[in-house]
Amino acid sequence: MDNNTPQPDIPPSTTGMFDLILQVGLVAALIYACSRILSPLSEILLWSAILAVMLYPLHRRLLVRVGESGSALLIGLVGIAVMLAATILIVTSLGSSAATILSGLRDQTLTVPPPPPRLADLPLVGRKLAEAWALAADNAPAALARYGPMLKRPAAWLLSTARRFATGEVSFVLSFAIAAFLVGYGKAAASFTRRVLVRATGSPARGIALAGLAVDTIRGVALGIVGVAVVQSLLLGAGFFVIGLPAAGLWTLASLLLCIVQVPAVILTIPVMGYVFATHDTVPALVFSLWTLGAGLSDNILKPLLLGRGLDVPMPVILAGVVGGVIADGLLGLFIGPVVLATGYVLLVGWMTRHPGEDAQAMASGE
Repeated sequence: MDNNTPQPDIPPSTTGMFDLILQVGLVAALIYACSRILSPLSEILLWSAILAVMLYPLHRRLLVRVGESGSALLIGLVGIAVMLAATILIVTSLGSSAATILSGLRDQTLTVPPPPPRLADLPLVGRKLAEAWALAADNAPAALARYGPMLKRPAAWLLSTARRFATGEVSFVLSFAIAAFLVGYGKAAASFTRRVLVRATGSPARGIALAGLAVDTIRGVALGIVGVAVVQSLLLGAGFFVIGLPAAGLWTLASLLLCIVQVPAVILTIPVMGYVFATHDTVPALVFSLWTLGAGLSDNILKPLLLGRGLDVPMPVILAGVVGGVIADGLLGLFIGPVVLATGYVLLVGWMTRHPGEDAQAMASGE
């Protein structure tokens, strides 16, 4: 073969295109590999970032007394201890109750108190509830044989929920540990986030503004949603304990979860009020009902005062992000939803209010 055979010339534009395709392909492969590695930890990392944003003001107060590393270590240890203590208390309480019930069913020693006399007077469901309760009080095995098939699906759902709860608690403990690490390096993490947003938006002012918006939205949701839910559940729980409601602690926990996911507390309190009216005198039951109604409606006063305070985003946008985020992504969406909607709203308003002349001027000035 003649080595002097002329080779076809490759246009420079074609060579540049091949180089560009190769570079883009390598970057895409790297992004895919990184996403595969981080995807199992994505939820934990997101929770860590959210917790770090929420806890950073506390860190700034503590570092004056115990230093940077001491504050981060203290926040991490206290957070992990609180989570583990709450998990142990809940698991111990539920496990003890379940063991007692199963032991009573096995030994046929389970005793159920008779139904309240006024239970049958409740509208729609009172008579059927009274019959089922009376059967369980007279003959628990017969009641279990009769209503057991109806309870299989709720029992399976409860077991699945308990399993997810246990897994979530472990993830949350890890999230607290990582959040404490992020809090200790808060300035570096904030600087890195701002640089990424500045690079993505092409504008230092816009990137810094979006970073501040995300931080303020997370803290606003923590105060306006989680804070209000805690206050509301404490008010409801006080009524549950004072009136002597059985398993008042679990009812309080259920009300907290409902309030966090923005489900009206009335779904829980109406059956409770019906039970109290059926088992207590009229005056205590009436006082309890008034207190419960007031506590259930307190979020209508507290939420407008706290949700989205200090943000340039309307409260309906934040609330829509909270509800939609919870529906789409569960509890994590409680924070991700409003951040995404608030960011989209700010970008949309900025685009609508910006004039074409400003775009040309910004490009000319290198913004």
